[in-house]
Amino acid sequence: MDTSKRRLLGQIAAITAGAVFIPLAEADGDSTPTKGKRYGMLIDLRRCVGCQACTVACTIENQPPLGQFRTTVNQYEVTEGDNSAFMMLPRLCNHCENPPCIPVCPTGATFQRQDGIVVVNNDWCVGCGYCVQACPYDARFLNHETNTADKCTFCAHRLDAGLLPACVETCVGEARIIGDLNDPDSRISQLLTQHRDDIKVLRPSMGTQPRVFYLGMNQAFAERIRGEAPVRTLMTASGKELHHGH
Repeated sequence: MDTSKRRLLGQIAAITAGAVFIPLAEADGDSTPTKGKRYGMLIDLRRCVGCQACTVACTIENQPPLGQFRTTVNQYEVTEGDNSAFMMLPRLCNHCENPPCIPVCPTGATFQRQDGIVVVNNDWCVGCGYCVQACPYDARFLNHETNTADKCTFCAHRLDAGLLPACVETCVGEARIIGDLNDPDSRISQLLTQHRDDIKVLRPSMGTQPRVFYLGMNQAFAERIRGEAPVRTLMTASGKELHHGH
């Protein structure tokens, strides 16, 4: 990353309520990439305030084209009778255990690393869009500038350097936790065990075995997948949509 980019990211981090920069070693107990790791992310919706700091940080770090996002946060206003409440739903690639994007790629450009992170080799990608159509989470897009597939990579380049992904590092509410699912002592493994009965994933019926988990999500949201830029949705507690838009 060049100097100006680093300076701007630092300024954004300072603005977002003094978000603390925590090295992966401190968050997950080990900064050295080792064989046998399986990265996953837990998003605690009880702590997400919908500030979009994750979206901004990801955009600065990975620089997708204007109007395209690797991660974003959908906002829902849930109403029942005279009562209403807001729920935020962060969205990103689920780095599935059984990713449907890989077998449809005709060139092998989309592949899965040993640590479970699904990535795209842009030199091999021909921009056919098969993987975009195959993803049940609308987490992929064709980059308008490179004409190749693009998506969240868990900031693999940062993880390899012992750092946290940009979205995790700048989360004001510390709602995003990333770590090694194969390490029972990692924070994410302990939280998944502690809250086992309250953990959900998006579209479990697809059989992809997502490795992005949600804590505090009502089952009514599990099938609500929108790949568009974040907008506000008004719906009932049972999941019936009343309004969708700005």
